[in-house]
Amino acid sequence: MKALLDLVARHRSGEAIGIASICSAHPVVLDAALIHARGNNRPVLIEATSNQVNQFGGYTGMRPADFHDFVMDKADRAGLAREQVLLGGDHLGPNAWQDESAASAMAKSDVLIDEYVAAGFRKIHLDCSMSCADDPAVLTDAEVAARAARLAAVAERTWQRSGGEAPVYIVGTEVPVPGGAKEALDELQVTDPEAMAATVEAHRRAFAAHGLDEAWRRVIGLVVQPGVEFDHHDVVDFQPGKARALSAAIERIPGLLYEAHSTDYQTPAALAALVRGHFAILKVGPGVTYALRETLWALSFIEDEMLEAAKRSDLRRVVLDVMHAEPKYWNKYYTDAARLTLDLQYSLSDRMRYYWAHPRIRAACDTLLHNLDAASPGGALPLALLNQYLPYQYDAVRAGRLANSATNLLRAGVTRVLEHYARACCPSLS
Repeated sequence: MKALLDLVARHRSGEAIGIASICSAHPVVLDAALIHARGNNRPVLIEATSNQVNQFGGYTGMRPADFHDFVMDKADRAGLAREQVLLGGDHLGPNAWQDESAASAMAKSDVLIDEYVAAGFRKIHLDCSMSCADDPAVLTDAEVAARAARLAAVAERTWQRSGGEAPVYIVGTEVPVPGGAKEALDELQVTDPEAMAATVEAHRRAFAAHGLDEAWRRVIGLVVQPGVEFDHHDVVDFQPGKARALSAAIERIPGLLYEAHSTDYQTPAALAALVRGHFAILKVGPGVTYALRETLWALSFIEDEMLEAAKRSDLRRVVLDVMHAEPKYWNKYYTDAARLTLDLQYSLSDRMRYYWAHPRIRAACDTLLHNLDAASPGGALPLALLNQYLPYQYDAVRAGRLANSATNLLRAGVTRVLEHYARACCPSLS
């Protein structure tokens, strides 16, 4: 965590620097992030959420130790030193077990934290903001903080047992809905600076009550609402003027930065403005898997142009068939039957990201890439089709910056988003 602690110190000393937090378990996204970090000689922060990865496997089927090994094996293949890979846990707490009693959910949260820290995750977002089955609808700051401190105590015991670097913590409760809002949005209320200060003080007291004063010195970030969000088809852009008081307020609290969630789809200028406003940890998840889907769709249209119907992967049809047959990841979000096909494919909330590991979809993706590699001499796709369907990659191929193969073209679609974050977080890369 030295790289992250150094970043906090440099930002607090006046440098407008930050770091992107890549919240995805997709192999292509991870490859892109690791290769991009190697090329820039910068650390990369990769986070798993409590729904993705937990002691029961999450929706990826991976426990924390599995995810650690999965990422580190990819780092080795990418030629990136393991010391450059920072692993974090996002929304660690009772989020996955809200339909259970608080006692049951928190007991499972204890195990969750223990497994994450034992597996080598060292950036820990303690999130106990959600109500459990027997809780009131809204928890008090004091109760949220007490539960977070309880989990911090577990993390500290596990770290002391397992060794390695001490964990650093993110606290805070005012987060956007994971994966984007369900309803249409026009404007968001920025966190009130006084509410922010009250959240910090509640957590400081709770840590002290658990004898965690030393751990409190490793709390580096606070989650607040800077006024950014997205719904199915629209984005609420960051407006620095509306967050000016909030940005100034953190300057009065030593050692802390803001962590901004749901920064997906913000413009490059907005991302840079967020970092300058002390929202120095920028979380992105659906934004990178949406870029993956965009590129796969474009490649599938190229396949349609190049191959006869009987030989095609039919990736788009396969994905929609699977999503219709297994609607559990989208049916609470996409409720307008008239535009269901549009939402399934193009909603910015990108519920499709839950389906990429499905065996039928994975096989269709493999077939698509194989077909494209085999369809042209040397695997290079026709420039005319690149210009039609993948103009960004076309420009990079023509300039000699990108090898013309399906795998490289796909990864480049994700890398384009990562570059926006890298330049916002490290202006010297521009």
